[in-house]
Amino acid sequence: MIIDVKVPALSESVPDATLIEWKKQAGDAVTQGEILIELETDKVVLEVPAPESGVLTELLKQNGEIALSEEPLAHLDTEGAAASPAPVPAAEAPVVAPAASAESAPRLSPAVRKLVDEHGLDPADISGTGTDGRLTKGDVLAYMKQQADAKTAPAPAAVATPSPAPVVVAPAAPGERQERRVPMTRLRSRIAERLLSAQQNAAILTTFNEINMQPVMELRARHRDQFEKIHGARLGFMSFFVRAATLALAKFPEINAYIDGSDTVYHDYCDIGVAVGSPRGLVVPVLRDADQLSFAQIESNIAAFGAKAKDGTLSIEDMTGGTFTISNGGVFGSLLSTPILNPPQSGILGMHKIQQRPMVEDGEIVIRPMMYLALSYDHRIVDGREAVQFLVTIKDALEDPGRMLLEV
Repeated sequence: MIIDVKVPALSESVPDATLIEWKKQAGDAVTQGEILIELETDKVVLEVPAPESGVLTELLKQNGEIALSEEPLAHLDTEGAAASPAPVPAAEAPVVAPAASAESAPRLSPAVRKLVDEHGLDPADISGTGTDGRLTKGDVLAYMKQQADAKTAPAPAAVATPSPAPVVVAPAAPGERQERRVPMTRLRSRIAERLLSAQQNAAILTTFNEINMQPVMELRARHRDQFEKIHGARLGFMSFFVRAATLALAKFPEINAYIDGSDTVYHDYCDIGVAVGSPRGLVVPVLRDADQLSFAQIESNIAAFGAKAKDGTLSIEDMTGGTFTISNGGVFGSLLSTPILNPPQSGILGMHKIQQRPMVEDGEIVIRPMMYLALSYDHRIVDGREAVQFLVTIKDALEDPGRMLLEV
């Protein structure tokens, strides 16, 4: 029976997807659940698995083309010989013992196997980050880059010889100037569009404050090991900031609202977006009902988002919605910045680097671990007084963590 391989159902905010790379070609036998193609949307990269075992009879869309939600991408014959893929990889790798090749073959897509064979690599040396440990093309390229970087120090000229990739800049001819033109990815293009829209369509203003992180750091140091032992999650700083933000949003609901035409839409819940860096750009997965989550649940969810962002497996559901955003530029060393709103939200909190600084307490100079906080907000809906008091509420909660337990 011939069935369609379709684009997954996309959300209303994601109208279409771009085909990045077919993992299989027409005539290839596939097994149910095997990844057939990667799609890139405005928000995430999606992997499309085979709905059933069979043989791909026809590809309806090619790499680089645009496809709509649930549009057919290929035809799959479910009565085709699904057992045929086994001999093919075995024939391609005759040198290895049959048992080993049978185990490793299903983990390598044709594109990955071609790359591995061309460069004489051993797949066993490369860690797979795909589904069930599957080796992806990105894994192989990253491994090759690592190997090339390891040989960089002694002689730059030698690095340029083994592979064409490092030709990047080994000063070729003395007056030669080079430039490259690379198309923007869908994700990067969408980020650019949204950030520009935010600056053009909102009255963005930023207010600052600073907090003494010593109370949180001491509390964290006292209970970190026990917390991890009981909950199986690392106790980081982000859970403290998420909890403090939900308390402040409850006091100042305008910052948890947005403008829709001539109306103000208030949220009676807190879905906190946590900005995460990924190889494809900045993404903002959302902690649903963050005000109802425990510290352990917040930390576990954030860790899961970080792993998904690294692997490129964040789903559209992970990225959709959000009533307020927290961005931590401090992990990259930023001391101070003015974050840009994530439309249509009316507020975003910027965390920064913790730095030891001299402070005056009770007439004496003491050294404290200080952090600058920034709140960018839409001045059309949020007044300066509320914005300042919002930051003060967060400052008070973090400098006296007991407030978060008592909700005062």
